[in-house]
Amino acid sequence: MDLSIIIVNFNTKKLTLECIQSVYDSSTSYQVEIFVVDNNSSDGSVDVIKRNFPNVHVIENGLNVGFSKANNQAMSKSKGRYVLLLNSDTIVMKGTISKIVEFMDKDDSIGATGCKVVLPDGSLDKACHRGFPTPEASFYYITGLAKKFPNNPRLNGYHRSYLNMDVTHEIDCLVGAFMMVRRETIEEIGMLDETFFMYGEDIDWCYRIKEAGWKIYYNPLVSIVHYKGASSRKKPLKIVYEFHRAMFLFHKMHFAKKYNFLINIFVYTGIIVKLSLSIAANIFRNGR
Repeated sequence: MDLSIIIVNFNTKKLTLECIQSVYDSSTSYQVEIFVVDNNSSDGSVDVIKRNFPNVHVIENGLNVGFSKANNQAMSKSKGRYVLLLNSDTIVMKGTISKIVEFMDKDDSIGATGCKVVLPDGSLDKACHRGFPTPEASFYYITGLAKKFPNNPRLNGYHRSYLNMDVTHEIDCLVGAFMMVRRETIEEIGMLDETFFMYGEDIDWCYRIKEAGWKIYYNPLVSIVHYKGASSRKKPLKIVYEFHRAMFLFHKMHFAKKYNFLINIFVYTGIIVKLSLSIAANIFRNGR
């Protein structure tokens, strides 16, 4: 088996069906198996997926176990030389799967590769091309300095928009919407960290991949379309909380020991303030 594709579904029936169909339409000659892990959807997803795509391996959970654990459930059953995490709200363009497998086959030092991720309006989903969220990079990003000076390497350490986005190059971090990882890499560093319910697990995985000495590449010669946030609209406060919780966890796991007490206090305080403002904005918006 060349490739195992894992799609986590949570009440995104229509999008998931379109996503699976786009995989079949992508015209690859490689051996591919597809897993759909359903996190207790209430929209009839499972029955429709089984009926329309009988060859897809469906794993049904009795509750929403989160993105990391759901992916790990399928990963532990998969047999591919590569594993592709693919969001349910994506459409894979023709040739994308084959080109990424071919690219990784040419260099066995590559641990993971992502493609260009395009939003419905044609703009780039910047999450597919990131540096790690160090305190410095995060500060410049949150304060808007990174956006104001997009071509400055120091100020734009998070999205790294100063790099040529149309040329293949190494990058720190990909996005879980499309992330192909080598089997040997997974065997060395382990699967996704289930401490992350959703958000942050892809950054953590990339960090561990790089720490182990593997290369991570951004390949913009092929692409997917990402209808971002489709499965997270139903519980906005939960999503806001998990997003900020992921920030806290990632810093605590990977950066806290590298920085002094004052920097860490500054980071944690910043996360709490940002969470509070986001919750207030959410309540105000929904209460209007």
